[in-house]
Amino acid sequence: MSTTTVTPYRSAVHVGRDGFAQLLRAEWTKVRTVRGWSIGLVLAALLTVLFGVLAAVGGQISCGGGPDGSGSKSGAACRQVPPLGPDGEAVSDSFYFAHQTLAGDGSITARVTSLTGLYSTHGGIEVDAGTAGMTPGTQPWSKAGIIVKENTTQGSPYAAMMTTGSNGVRMQYNYTRDIAGEPGMASAASPQWLRLTRSGDTVTGYDSVDGVHWTEVGTAVLPGASSTVQVGMFAAAPNYTVTSQGFGTASAVGGPTLTTGTFDDVSLQGASAAGTWTGTAIGSDSPRGQLLAQAEQVQQSDGAFSLTGTGDIAPASGQGSGRPVEQSLVGAFAGLIAIIVVAAMFVTAEYRRGLIRLTLAASPRRGRVLAAKVVVIGVVAFVVGLVAAAVALPLGDHLAYNHGSYLLPVSSLTKARLIVGTAALFAVVAVLAVAVGTLLRRSAATVTLVIVAIVLPYILAVASVLPSGVAEWLTRLTPAAAFAIQQSLVAYPQVTANYTPANGYFPLSPWAGFAVLCAYAALALGLAVYQLRRRDA
Repeated sequence: MSTTTVTPYRSAVHVGRDGFAQLLRAEWTKVRTVRGWSIGLVLAALLTVLFGVLAAVGGQISCGGGPDGSGSKSGAACRQVPPLGPDGEAVSDSFYFAHQTLAGDGSITARVTSLTGLYSTHGGIEVDAGTAGMTPGTQPWSKAGIIVKENTTQGSPYAAMMTTGSNGVRMQYNYTRDIAGEPGMASAASPQWLRLTRSGDTVTGYDSVDGVHWTEVGTAVLPGASSTVQVGMFAAAPNYTVTSQGFGTASAVGGPTLTTGTFDDVSLQGASAAGTWTGTAIGSDSPRGQLLAQAEQVQQSDGAFSLTGTGDIAPASGQGSGRPVEQSLVGAFAGLIAIIVVAAMFVTAEYRRGLIRLTLAASPRRGRVLAAKVVVIGVVAFVVGLVAAAVALPLGDHLAYNHGSYLLPVSSLTKARLIVGTAALFAVVAVLAVAVGTLLRRSAATVTLVIVAIVLPYILAVASVLPSGVAEWLTRLTPAAAFAIQQSLVAYPQVTANYTPANGYFPLSPWAGFAVLCAYAALALGLAVYQLRRRDA
């Protein structure tokens, strides 16, 4: 009896790591050999750069000149540069300051007995009209209190204790830091006691309700402060602004404001001056300071002081403070459309031509096939986004600067996050498109759905088409939340501004917004793997 030896079948596709490596090579070959997909990837990078350049050169700044336009200037000659704070950030530093010189360590104590104000709702004040036509009332962040400041130069380090219009006692220092103290507003019936003590470059703030029992509010370090500083009382009031936004419309009313703080029981220890107070309108060289300079003053009577001031001591925020560097990446939405088309075709083309059967026959482990597609298209999209952002950001910022824009300063780490974050945005959107394409198997439906889910909400939110509340929810709940990865602006709670997506402020932090997109991509990818394993090709 003869015997026959049967050789078991061995798949041509190696198992384990080698098998997946072969799948990666196969998918990469598809990407680089299909001319239309290569063109689409190049187009994605070009669109990102092109729209960034157009945004940079599209807004030429002009200034000066008479009614007929004669003598007007434009470009770099009109650039307005705000003062910079200790950390290099753009700041607002305009207020009225009654001060003395403090040499070495010392302290200042004062009782605030009232805080009143005036505000304008018509956008400006004529110099000759003074405060006529202004409405009585304080703003939430109207402020008056005591301050230790390195010098009277705008942007110099400081620490202040203050009472505010509706945010209670606060300790604020170096423009970006804010610590809450006692609640309530100063009045004759409920005065607020404030104290600052200086020891070297450290300033500690205290508040009290009776001037006997004191509570420490916070401690600040004044970087680079010399032994001699300026110490005294101040008053400031940020602009009054009310913004109304509807479907496709937006309007704002407001104007300058004034704050008057009344002080008594002022005690200054360690001062080298002979008890004389010098009144200085910090930032009075600005047009706004000149308009209200006649109201900025200090009055002293029987140990009581009354200070009236305008302006703010805070980070520069809101419209008009400068150009965010990420505006040069505005073309990312156009580049994403091209990426979505390529990624969708990357999987749906195989279904349309029936090639998916050959792919699955060569590698029966369907989840691995989809994983290879996702890795390849994700890496390719990441590289495209990285190159596009690395070109668009410095090029757009350079052109905008030459056209007269002031670029809000950001750190090198922030710029790196903007560039790498844009690349990651491209990559995850490509993965999402592949997952949706696997589910729908139709190119047109996939492209339409992903664009509607990501690009359309972004455009509607930033173009002021929708009310700000709707825009914020769109950029919080939809995959468009991931565009927050491109935000460098910081929304400061101690600054009243129009913090909306249309002005560059997303409701989620950069990485939280990006995580929303990742969650959508992970969900779609999980569904795609499940469906791919269950149904026939």
